[in-house]
This record gives sequence, C-alpha cells and structure tokens, in this order.
Amino acid sequence: MLLKYFNLILITVLLASCGGGGGGTSNSSNLRPNLDSSDPIDNSIWSEASPESVGMDSASLSAAFDEAFIDGTFTQAAVVIKDSKLVYERYRGILPNEQSVLVNELATDSQTLQNRFGSRDKSSLASSWSTAKSFTSLMVAIAIEKGFIQSVEESASVYIDEWANDERAQISIRNLLDMRSGLPILCTDANTPTLTICNNNSASSGGNLVYADNQMDGCITRQMAATGIPQPWYIYGSTYESGNWVYSNCDTMLLGEILFRATGQDLQTYADTHLFSKIGMTAYWWRDNTPSAQVDGNYLAYCCLDATPRDFAKFGQLLLNNGAWNGEQIIPASYVDKIKNIIVDSKIDEITTVSFSYGLQFWTIMPSSQSDGSMYPPANSIYATQGFDGQYIMIDFNRNLVVVRTSLYYPALAENDQRKMNIKVTDRSNSSYTATLPAGIGASSGSSYNNQALLYKVTQSITSQ
Repeated sequence: MLLKYFNLILITVLLASCGGGGGGTSNSSNLRPNLDSSDPIDNSIWSEASPESVGMDSASLSAAFDEAFIDGTFTQAAVVIKDSKLVYERYRGILPNEQSVLVNELATDSQTLQNRFGSRDKSSLASSWSTAKSFTSLMVAIAIEKGFIQSVEESASVYIDEWANDERAQISIRNLLDMRSGLPILCTDANTPTLTICNNNSASSGGNLVYADNQMDGCITRQMAATGIPQPWYIYGSTYESGNWVYSNCDTMLLGEILFRATGQDLQTYADTHLFSKIGMTAYWWRDNTPSAQVDGNYLAYCCLDATPRDFAKFGQLLLNNGAWNGEQIIPASYVDKIKNIIVDSKIDEITTVSFSYGLQFWTIMPSSQSDGSMYPPANSIYATQGFDGQYIMIDFNRNLVVVRTSLYYPALAENDQRKMNIKVTDRSNSSYTATLPAGIGASSGSSYNNQALLYKVTQSITSQ
C-alpha cells in the first residue's frame, strides 16, 4: 500500500505524457489483454449466476455498488464472487466531477482524461499496486513446494549471499514476508533518483522506490538498523525496537530476487507457468529500468501487476479453495493455513491505536464505523490484499466470498508496450508508469471511496447463510 509520490513538477509532466502530443501511446491494447493464438494462458471466464441463486439480494447489491461508484470515488470496477460464482460486477470510466477536479488541480484538459480513462468494461486492465505483494507470497509458497526453497524459516542469506557473512544472515524469508527484517526503509525522489534511507514524511508508504532505475541493489546493500533509538523512517513509536513491524517495499523486492536466484526464472515467467496459466489468469508484471538486472530489468515484486478485475478475483477464489483449482493443488493447503493464521502469529501488537494483522504479505481489514453506527468488519476477520489508490482483493473465508475493487487505471507506456518503470521529469515522452486515479497521477484531493462501507453493504446483502 503506497502513498502519493508525485511532486508538483512531476504531476504536470506525467499527466502530459499520458495525454496527447509527445506523450504515452494511445494504443488500446495497453488497456486490454492482447493474446495471440499461440499464447498458452487459458483466458476462460467465471461461471456467472444471479445473486439470488447464492442467497444474496440484487437490490441491496445494486445499492452498495451505487455508493461505491458515485462520482468522486474514482472506482473503475468492483466484482463479487459468492460460492464460486460471479454474481455481481460493474465497470465505468471517469465521471464529470472527477474529471473537473483533475482538470482544475493538474492543469490538464478534459479530452486527455477522456482518452485515457473514459471507457472501461470487464476486459479493461486494472493495476495491483501493492496487491502484487500477495502474489509474490504465493510464488514463494510454490517454490517451497517444488523444492527450490527449503522453507519460510530458511535464512534469506542462502540466496542473498551478500548477507551470508554478517548479521543479516539472521534474517529469515519469513521475516521478509512479515515485514520484520530489521532493515531500514529506502526512498527516492525526482531530484535524487538513487535509493536512500527514508525520512518520516515518506516512510508510511513502505518506501518510495519508483524514481530509481535500479530498485533492487540498494535494497540488498541495506545494513541492519540500530535498535532502541529513534529512526527517521520508524513512524509507529518513539524508538525502533528489534523485530518491530515496518512496512517495506524493499523487503518484498528481495523476495523477488530470492525467487529469481532460487528458481532461475523471473517472476513473470515463473508466475505464468505455475500460477497464472493454472487459474486462467492473464497478467503483466512491471520491471524497473535496469538493463543488466534479472531480465532486462528487475521485476517489481512489491507492486505493479496488471490484470482484469475478474482475474484478480480468481486469486481470491484460489485462496477460498485452499489453494486448489480444477482438482489441482496449485498452492499448498498448509500455506493457505499459514495465511489464515496471521491473526494469531502476525498481529501488529506494537501499534496500539489500530487493530489489524499483517503476515505473509497479507492484511486483515481494520474495523471502521458505518453509517448505522456499527463497526465493521470485526477485527481480524476479513483477509485482503491492498494496494495504493484503493486496489483490493477481499477474502471472507467464513462466507465463501470474494470482493474486488479497483480504481481507474491507464498504463502509461512510453514505447513498445514495455512495462518498465521509467519516470523522467525532464523527458515526458520516455516516461512509463502505472497511472491510477486519483493519486497515481498526482491529485491531492483524494477519493471518497470507503472500502469497509462497500464490504459491509455487500455482506448485508446476503439473505441466507
């Protein structure tokens, strides 16, 4: 889950690069999966059913979606899966008030926004942002099952051998999965696009890595943080203590490097073979802009996976199925059990003002006050992937329910449809980035979308348990 990272200069440049002359490509294939006849990925869709057939009320669902899609929420899509059936979905492009806000705030024009965000349907791609972290977690599970990695308790230094002869050898793969590595958070900015230790203004994002061409090497060379003292990137208390939870994009980047070194395959290839093709999902993973790294760039394990909302829902359904799909065990059931158990062994006790768990790159959703005065959901009851600008896959194991929500998105690709993060303040025509609305293109006004409210109203629409 990333916070807004664009400064005022970059806002204008990047929005122009996703607009008209001198900007990103307008090829519609950027928005939709584009498979040729030789592509091995099954592009099948969900079995669809009426809400009533699975004990839900259509009128209540419609009202819930009306609120989640109101002008000002920047919602592109929402999908509800109940009892393995797709029972409700909705899609839309940018609406008039949203467009007006962006025109006024970012000094762009309405036609540019319409060209990029004006029409969406079930085939349109959405961005994951940090929802990709949860996909990386399942790739670790698969690598363990196939014998490439011994276990989550194994030292990360077995694969990140740069750590083998110092105190970083104590860091386990589980520590990285749980964001308890003991390593500092790194950031970049438009003026100094190299990875440096974050200050407290950017630490809550997990570290802003996006300006760096190489988003991996600095993550590897980090040294253990001193404990028992204040740290500029530790925002949850007066001093940082050993083992405290610290949300860190670098930790997930390292999981991607471990997978690359352990399996000999990059994330895209490994996921295509062992996950995406198995569940009929088409997805495109972004890389950084380092030609000499993994495969013409390091895959961004912490973010930036493009897929349709329906395909993101399949990921949630796979977990509801305890890792099985069409009779094949894709993810070890024992690993799904570990995810369910984060409410016991990965509660964030050191932050006393909130109630949630984070472990194995999954969240539980924090309770929030609803319009009827109730608090929803109960603490540590609903599991989720979460991404910047409101990307969610929500999983209710008790109700056999998946709810997906994504914000408006356009993959701003400078050339050749290469998903390589490459943000150049002074060269708008060669910038590529994941342009989500509203904050992903720099808007500061924010979204009125309330995630707990959507989930609550979807749950309230269930008429039979």
